[in-house]
Amino acid sequence: MRVFVAGATGAMGRQLVPRLIAAGHEVVGMTRTESKQAALREQGATPVVADALDPDQVADAVGRTQPEVIVHQLTAIGALDMRRFDRDFALTNRLRTEGTDNLLAAGRAVGVRRFVAQSYTSWPYARVGGKIKSEDDPLDPTPAKEMRESLAAIRHLENAVTGAEWTEGIVLRYGAFYGPGTSLSPGGEQFEMVGRRRFPVVGDGAGVWSFVHVEDAAEATVAAIERGQRGTYNIVDDEPAPVADWLPALADGLGAPRPWRVPRVVGRLVAGEAGVVMMTDVRGASNGKAKRALGWAPRHPSWRQGFAEGAAG
Repeated sequence: MRVFVAGATGAMGRQLVPRLIAAGHEVVGMTRTESKQAALREQGATPVVADALDPDQVADAVGRTQPEVIVHQLTAIGALDMRRFDRDFALTNRLRTEGTDNLLAAGRAVGVRRFVAQSYTSWPYARVGGKIKSEDDPLDPTPAKEMRESLAAIRHLENAVTGAEWTEGIVLRYGAFYGPGTSLSPGGEQFEMVGRRRFPVVGDGAGVWSFVHVEDAAEATVAAIERGQRGTYNIVDDEPAPVADWLPALADGLGAPRPWRVPRVVGRLVAGEAGVVMMTDVRGASNGKAKRALGWAPRHPSWRQGFAEGAAG
C-alpha cells in the first residue's frame, strides 16, 4: 500500500518508516522541515514538506501523493514542567485537534482506506475503580486542572478518527515510550533526572504507568496499518507498574541513588496537581485487545527488561 506518514521524522516515525518499507509498502513521509528530507530519502521514503497546521499545504501534499492509508504521528513534546502541563503541550494539542482535522479532510478528499492516529494511555483513563483499564473504560471526567486542555485534545482526536464513517478510523493509545530517541533512553531527559536524583516518588507512588518500547509500538502500528479494524487499541507492554516499583528499579539499573520520597504536599508545590496525579493516582492499561485483534505482542514484554537494556546501552 501507499502509506502517508505525518510526523515521519519523530521518534516513532523513525522506527515506523523503515518497517513499512521492509514490509513492502510505499511510504510518503511528511515533515515541515526542508532539511529532514534527505533522512527520509535515505530510509527509502518519498519526502513531502508541509505544515500540519496549514490545511492547504496538507491537502496539497496528500492530493499529490494519493495514499491509501494516512498515519498521524504528529506531536511536539519537549521539556515538560508538570505545573504548566497544558502550556507545554499547547502545540501538541493543536496537532491533535487542528492537525487531525486537516489530515482527515485531506484523506477524505482522496478516499483513503484507513486512517491510523497516535493517542496516549498513560494518564487519561478515569481515576476510579480498577488499576488496569481496557479500551471500554471511560476517560477521566475530572482531570487535573493543568491537564484539561490536553485531555480535551485527546478526546477530539479519538472521536474524530473513530467517528469518520468514510474510512477505517484506528486510534492507538500508546503507553509511555522508552527506547531510542525518547526521553527514557541514555542521554534522555527522564533518564538524566533519575540519574541525578531529581525524579522523586511522591506520596505512596501508587500511580500505575504503562510503558511500551518505541520499537514495539512501531511494530503494533504496522499491524494496525495492515489489518486493523475501526476502534481504539492500547499499545502497552504486559506489566503496568506503580511508580513506587518502576522508578526505584530504573534508578538501580542506572546505578543511581534511589529516588527521594516526598509527601504529597511537597510534590504539589514542586510538580503541581498534575504531577501528584501522575505519581499517585493514574491507571495503567491492558494490551489484551491489541494482542487479540492485531496479532501483536511486544518483544519487550516488561519495562524491566527494556530499561535494563537501555541502561546497559
